[in-house]
Amino acid sequence: MSRELHRFYRSLAQDTDPGGLVPPDLVRRYADRRARLRAAAGVLVVAALVGGTAAGTRFVLTAAPGTPAGPPSISPPTTAVAVPAPAVSPAATVTSAPAASALTGSAVRSPAGPVSPAVTSPSARPPTAIPDAAFFTLAAANETGVRPMFTPGPALPQLCGAHPGDSGVVRSRGRVLAFRYADTPKGYVPDGSYRHTITLYRAGRAEDALGELRAAVRDCPIQQSSDTPGVTSRYRLLGGGGYGDESVLFELRRSYSEGAGVPAGGDEIRLVRAIRLGDAVTVLWEQGWEGTSSDRSQVDADSRRAVDALRDWLD
Repeated sequence: MSRELHRFYRSLAQDTDPGGLVPPDLVRRYADRRARLRAAAGVLVVAALVGGTAAGTRFVLTAAPGTPAGPPSISPPTTAVAVPAPAVSPAATVTSAPAASALTGSAVRSPAGPVSPAVTSPSARPPTAIPDAAFFTLAAANETGVRPMFTPGPALPQLCGAHPGDSGVVRSRGRVLAFRYADTPKGYVPDGSYRHTITLYRAGRAEDALGELRAAVRDCPIQQSSDTPGVTSRYRLLGGGGYGDESVLFELRRSYSEGAGVPAGGDEIRLVRAIRLGDAVTVLWEQGWEGTSSDRSQVDADSRRAVDALRDWLD
């Protein structure tokens, strides 16, 4: 300290209380100590910053792949703030619709990516034409050499004015077919003939047609002929199913009075069988030949052949 300053300080001490001032040497010592403390604190701060940076770098480098890096120390707690979820547009929502695609064949887009258009086969349409192949062929032993003739005509005999199975018809076709028994020599006249008809119905109407036929036969037990005087027809249902999906067999019995021109000795009996297969109905109406009556075993055998031919065509 300079002499002027020392002298000035001594005069000041004399004017004041000697116990209230700190000696100059002590003041200088305090100042030097304070400067050293400030320098040491600065060095400590720098060291802390360097250490923290090194630790953070080591944490990032050693973290597992895909694991987000974070500070090694526990962060101070923060206040959570609820954030509303973004609204989802209805147009962006993907709805799976396999039934619709199956029906329309249109493509459906899903989160996994585009889906190929559904492939659907058109539903099988019922036939609208009846070919010759739908009709059965006689067994070789029953052939007469006379070719069948496709002609228009009624599928059923008169049933007291009823018309079973007339509604819901899509197409109908019939033929006349002569046959002989297996033990009849060749060259003889046929033993009988069929009016064979196949009728296609709209969906569900073939089953109704057979129900109407049963009712018509039950409701017409006896009928007087309108075109042949003295002839009475009697109808009755017979057993003997097991053909196609369902079948109806009934008997037509004609009685002749004297003078009708028919040999005496009995009634003429005709058998009629209607067989349903799906929406198709085939009818065999045995009409005889020159007054002969139907033979049940022959009608049964030809009924089976008629069902087989119809099934082969429909399949």
